Parts: sequence; structure tokens; C-alpha cells
Amino acid sequence: MDLAPPLGVTQLATAACLLAAAFVYHKGTPATRATEHTLATITAGVVPFVCGLTWLKLVTKAVPEPYLDEVFHIPQAQVYCEGRYFDWDDKITTPPGLYLLSIWLIQGTACSARNLRMVNVGIVACIAIVAALCLELQRRKRPSQPAVGALGAGTNVALFPVIFFFSGLYYTDGASTLVVLLAYWSHLVRAEQTRPSILSDLMTIILGLTSLVMRQTNIFWVVVYMGGLEAVNAVKGLQPEPVERPQSDNLITEVKFYLSRYAVGDVHDPSLTIATPIVDVALCAISLLAAGACNLLPILRRIWPHITVLSAFVGFVVWNGGVVLGDKSNHVATLHLAQMLYIWPLFVFFSAPLVLLPVLQLVQHAWASLTEQNRHSKPTTKPSQTMTASFATSQLAQGVIVLTAALGVAAGVVHFSTIIHPFTLADNRHYMFYVFRYSILRAWWVRFALVPVYVACAWLCWITLQGRWDGSTVAGPQDCQQRNRWVCSPWWTEDSVTASRGGHESIIITGQKADKKQVQGRHSLETNEPTAPSTSTVLILLVATTLSLMTAPLVEPRYFILPWVFWRLLVPAWPLSIPTPETRPSPRPPASSHVPDQRGQSAALSAKESSSSPARPWWARFDVQILLETVWFGIINAATMYIFLTRPFYWKNPDGSLADGGRVQRFMW
Repeated sequence: MDLAPPLGVTQLATAACLLAAAFVYHKGTPATRATEHTLATITAGVVPFVCGLTWLKLVTKAVPEPYLDEVFHIPQAQVYCEGRYFDWDDKITTPPGLYLLSIWLIQGTACSARNLRMVNVGIVACIAIVAALCLELQRRKRPSQPAVGALGAGTNVALFPVIFFFSGLYYTDGASTLVVLLAYWSHLVRAEQTRPSILSDLMTIILGLTSLVMRQTNIFWVVVYMGGLEAVNAVKGLQPEPVERPQSDNLITEVKFYLSRYAVGDVHDPSLTIATPIVDVALCAISLLAAGACNLLPILRRIWPHITVLSAFVGFVVWNGGVVLGDKSNHVATLHLAQMLYIWPLFVFFSAPLVLLPVLQLVQHAWASLTEQNRHSKPTTKPSQTMTASFATSQLAQGVIVLTAALGVAAGVVHFSTIIHPFTLADNRHYMFYVFRYSILRAWWVRFALVPVYVACAWLCWITLQGRWDGSTVAGPQDCQQRNRWVCSPWWTEDSVTASRGGHESIIITGQKADKKQVQGRHSLETNEPTAPSTSTVLILLVATTLSLMTAPLVEPRYFILPWVFWRLLVPAWPLSIPTPETRPSPRPPASSHVPDQRGQSAALSAKESSSSPARPWWARFDVQILLETVWFGIINAATMYIFLTRPFYWKNPDGSLADGGRVQRFMW
């Protein structure tokens, strides 16, 4: 049997996607880098494409007939190929987006299982390209991020085991992920615009509606997550004039001052690297809520495309009588908060290489702090620092409280919100069946014994997003620019910042005006380290993830794809850079001020210094996490592919006869 990929529209469309993405990728970059970016972007898509073709060839040889959910998807797509668009299988719960895309791509060729599966091979290649595009746009905002890391991370997103495995089968997850990533890319382009154009607004609506045609739960990503980020951008675009902080010890005066600053858009949104888990997170939420309540019109102007998408979704739900299209009895929305516990071990398992380096950094930092305390008997906190200020800026003190509270909340969720869906127990073809069988279903106490594991994994995911913060370096120019623009807290002082991070010397003093010389000096003393996402971005991601998972009674790794993808896109890079005498930070940078970047001075200085800084060698731009992650994904993919292909089994009835018509069963996600 000929297993070579058909030379049809699918390949042409994939090639066009590669070339178009390559053009978009290098558009706007210096001419000397255009060729490098074009070739690198194409490579980011080619690697998953070639691997996907190999996987498809193996699957087609071993499993030529539709398997598992394919028994619903492939016949439905073939019905569409025949032009019968109003015939629908009531067992299918998701919209027909993948089927419509498939018949457009493979027109002129047979609507066979193999050709339909081939669509997902092209999709997984495009996922790598669009993910790289998104990371590149983020790198423009954070110029310290290495371009090589963006390309490698984009490739690894497509090689994520739960995504890549289904590139050889006809499932809807790949297409859903691709369209949501395209919507996110469109959002990142909009984020660079002070006033998005009508064309940009229309593109947001089209991509948002297209994502809903792929999967209904995408509403939480294109409306809640991206719409939330747009709202934050609208608030930050207000650019209020800086004012002097009143010199007063009166609490009411302080509260009034900061609330007034929040109301005009001077919000508290520090980089996650330096944000404390209670005070800064709470101030971030309060400041954004206050700014949103006082500036509804500018926010509505910015997010009206997302409101349009939401309105269309609400109309669909009313017309359909529910969210899912078919099989409604087995997909009833249920409050299932335990999903927000299961997600963190899954993240840590798949992203073990990303978690490893922050953990090693933490151990190194703890050891250095211990030896430093033994060497010096003087307290690190100055007598002038009050107990309240000390707590407000202490990562350790707040971290202990958060972890303690998290243990209690997680235990309550385990007790009141653990749901075991019948499908989980009835289908031993999925790995999740064995995870549940050998963990929480063994005994009641095992569920509670896993609570510390859930909390520890969540904490690991948090510190991974914080990126590099060891005492030997400070954050990069863009990170410190972010701090100075979006830190508005009564507790941020030079000593408190230094104490909170044990070496982070960047300083924010709200309300004092900095002269140009001071800003210039600050940028010249900082290193080129990667930066972490802002606190608001992580909070919005957490809200969107919770909403997308908490109503699903069934636990499947595929449900965690988009939460993982967006979490992965926010993980800072770890380039193998070594500080030189020219780039090593000063032990005590001068104090900076909270001056909104209303005239672009800080951005211009940052860009000027980035362009004037000496070029780093290629190895200094390489992200060590990328290689480790690629190897790890390769191991997982090889193992799951091997098990799927070489470990078939049969279902048997109690009398020993073959069940399910004697069909071969295989293990999968």
C-alpha cells in the first residue's frame, strides 16, 4: 500500500502557510536578519511536519480504519464531502469546524481516513509556526528574549505530546489549538497598536468566531483571556501624568492617594519576578478593578470585538439549548473544581525540564542566603523598615501563608468537589483510567495524601513563570522598564525590594519624578536577562483556565492543551549568557521613579541600548531549556507511539468471548 503523502491541496496549503508565516515573521525586521528569520521559521514548521508524516505513515499502516473518536469524526467529515451539510451525528458534541476545513483542504482528492488524518499533520506544522510568531511578538516587547529560543519553543509547542500524538489521527484538538493561537497572534499585533484599526477589530471577530466553530470552550480563551489582556492594555494606554506622592503617615491619606492613582490608570502590575504572592497580587487585582470601573468607555472601545464574539456565543447557546451539540446527557456541566488540582501535576510532568532550572536556582539561592547569614550576624532588614512593610515585600513570609492556605483549600476541594465520570472508569484505553485507578481510587486517604503534591506542583509552575531572579543578576532593561511603569504600591522602596529578592537591586519609588539622566543611568547598569510576564497576565490566565476546566466532569489530558500552551508561551527563556564586565550589574543601581512611558522615552532608550550593545555569540542566545524540553518530549512521544502501535489488546466478555465485535483496542491519551 502506498503510504506516501498525497501531492494535493493539503501540501500546497501547508507550504503556503509556511511561506506566508515566514513572510509575516520577518516583516519589519532588519534586512540583514530577514533571511535568518525566514529559514528559521520554515524550519520550526518543517520539523513537526516531517515527524508528523512519519507518525501518520506508522498509524495508517497499523490502524487503517477509524479508531475511537474517529468513528464519529471521519464518517461525519465524509458526509460533508458528499455535500450533505445538514446530516449530523448526535453523538458528536463539537461544532463542524474541522470538517469544513478538511473538505476545503483535500478537495480534489479522496475523502479517505488517511487523507483526513493528513490534515492534522499540516495543522501541527502550522501550530509550530504560529507559536513561534507569538513568541517573536512577545520578544519584541521583551527584547532580551533570544530569537533562537522563540523558534525552538514554537517547535516544542507543536511537539507537546498531547498535541503531537493526535496529529496522526483525525481529532479536533489540533485545529482548535491552531485557530486559538492565530487569535492570540492577532491580539499580540493589536497590543502594539495604540488604537487598533477597524481591520484589526474585524480580524479579532472573525478569528474569535472561527475558534468557536472549532470548539465551544474556546470562548474562555478568545474572550476571557485575550479580552482581559485587551482591557488591561486599554487601562495602561490611559497614560496619566505622574504626581508627587504625599509625605504622610496617615493611612486614609495613603489609601486615597493610591485609589486615585488606580482610578486614572496608574495601576500596580509588576513583573511576576518581583511580585509577592499576596500583597502585589491583591494590589494588582484591586488597581485593575478600580481602573476598569472608572474608565469603562476606553475599555469598551478596545474590547468591543470580544463582546461581539461573546454575544454570538450567547445567541448560539440560547438557540441550541446548551453548549454541546450532541450527546448532552453525558456532557452535563458540573462544578468540578478538582480539575484545578489535577492540572498542576500534569504541567510539571510534561514540563519537567522547564521546572528543573528554577528549582536548581531556588536551591542555589537558599544555600547562598544561608551562608551569607552565617557570615554576617547583622539583620538584613533595616530598623527603619516597619513590620507591615517588611511583610508586604517579603516573598518568604507571604509564600508560607499562601502555601498553608492552599493546602486547606485543596483539601476542601478534594473532599467536596471530586467527581469520577463514568467514562473515566469505563474506558481502559486511556492513560487517565490507570492514573485514577492507581491513585485516588485506591483508598480515600490517597486523595488527601496527594494534596501536598498538587500544591507543590502549582508552586513549581508559579516559580517557573518568575524566571531567573538569582542574586547575581538583575532583570533586563525591558523588565525594569515594566516595573517603573506599572508599580504603584506604598511599600516599594529600595530596601524592601532588595530584601524581598535577596539581591534584586531594582528600585521603585512611586510618585517621585526622575530626570532623564537618572533614567539613562538605570538602563546602562542593567543586564540583558529574560523577563517574566506581568502579574495581571498570570491572573487572567488563571481565571480563563479555571473557567474552561471547572465545568467539565470528565478529566482528559486534551482538555489541558490550551492552558498548557498559554502557560508555556509565558515561560521566560534561560539563555546561556555569562555576565561580562561590560554587562555585569552594578551592586547598587540608583533609585528610579514611577514615570509612565507617555512619550516613549524609556522605550527609546531601551531600544537604543539594545541596538548599541555588542552582539552575543550564538551560544549565548541559546535557551538550555529548549534542548531539554525537546529531548523530553521526544522520549514521551516515542513511548506513547510505541505503546499505541505495538501493544494492542482485546476486550473480552465474562465468558471469554471477544467484545466490541473483536476490534483491536489500543492505549492512548
